[in-house]
Amino acid sequence: MAQAASSKKTVFDWEGKDAKGNRVKGQMEGPNVDWVKAQIRRKGTTPVKVRKQAKPLFSGGGRKIKTEDIAIFARQLATMLSAGVPLVQSFDIVGNGHENPSMRDLILRIKTDIEGGSNLSQALAQHPDYFDDLFVNLVAAGEQSGTLETLLEKIATYKEKTEALKAKIKKAMYYPAAVLVVAFVVTTILLIYVIPMFSSLFEGMGGQLPAFTQFVVNLSEFFQQYWYLIFGGIAGVVIAYFQAHKKSQKFRDRVDVIVLKLPVVGELAKKAAIARFARTLSTMSAAGVPLVEAMEAVAETVGNAVFRRGVYQMRDDASSGQQLQAAMAQTKLFPNMVVQMTAIGEESGSLDGMLAKVADFYEEEVDNAVDSLTSLMEPLIMSFLGIVIGGLVIAMYLPIFQMGQAF
Repeated sequence: MAQAASSKKTVFDWEGKDAKGNRVKGQMEGPNVDWVKAQIRRKGTTPVKVRKQAKPLFSGGGRKIKTEDIAIFARQLATMLSAGVPLVQSFDIVGNGHENPSMRDLILRIKTDIEGGSNLSQALAQHPDYFDDLFVNLVAAGEQSGTLETLLEKIATYKEKTEALKAKIKKAMYYPAAVLVVAFVVTTILLIYVIPMFSSLFEGMGGQLPAFTQFVVNLSEFFQQYWYLIFGGIAGVVIAYFQAHKKSQKFRDRVDVIVLKLPVVGELAKKAAIARFARTLSTMSAAGVPLVEAMEAVAETVGNAVFRRGVYQMRDDASSGQQLQAAMAQTKLFPNMVVQMTAIGEESGSLDGMLAKVADFYEEEVDNAVDSLTSLMEPLIMSFLGIVIGGLVIAMYLPIFQMGQAF
């Protein structure tokens, strides 16, 4: 219990004077004030004031840290190191200049670990929610080879490319989903509020309603009576899906298999997985990470269970001495063009460059596929809305048309 308490750290604001008597200030994370003062003295600075950092009154600790924040952090840190700024000072500059308070705190914690004797990769590994194995392994490779700033640039580029790819996929999925939600809401309003007005009119007219009109009236009455069950059921299904997707790896794997079999969407998912595979392996290969070790990181970033299993099989084949292009061909997941370009890259010693070209090509393919899917979905969605809304309107006017014919 004491050990757990002692490991808890707090952020402190401090002010002091350096060896020349200049006033300096900063932030530091530590277990208590005395520990922070000791660390400041170790840096040759006399602490004047140390106080616990105040938390915003109405804030939950700042905005959530996004992947874009991590990419910007990598790019800024690479720029600082390329300019010859020492690592700890680079963290001060990057951290204090960040707009997101949560990201500032994260950078400060990493800086404190580095000041405590950890190297950068070790400090980053303490925060796996934000820095995955790929990020940490590439930083470790940069530290060992003395090319940390170059590797950080590659990490930043990789993060930016993968986030752009995710944004394209979300664009393809969100647009039809949003339109369908609006269609459901409009239809529900018509069934609950508008159609009952016509029903009252029809009751006063007497006579038998057309079958289609009677069906819509019955549907309206069902919605009015059981609307809470309908909305509750839909909400329950959506929540259950996302909970299962979040907690069950088996469920996610099954969804991935189904998605690849879907028309149009399946082809888009396949191209996205190939783009992620090529981009990740290209980045790892350029950093000098051994192929078998790199495949571990690649498998966890392709974003699809079918491709993940395929990459692990490729890793096993490569560890037994098989060439990468032969292992790729055996999975039957990759188009012949990808296999051939990988073979050329292996033979010429430029695997990273060839895979980067593959990634560029398939990222462009995903972009074009998203545009095509959006163009295809627009008329289909408009037709669907026209049929649903138009059908409801026609159902309500059919009795009036029949009355007109009777006269």
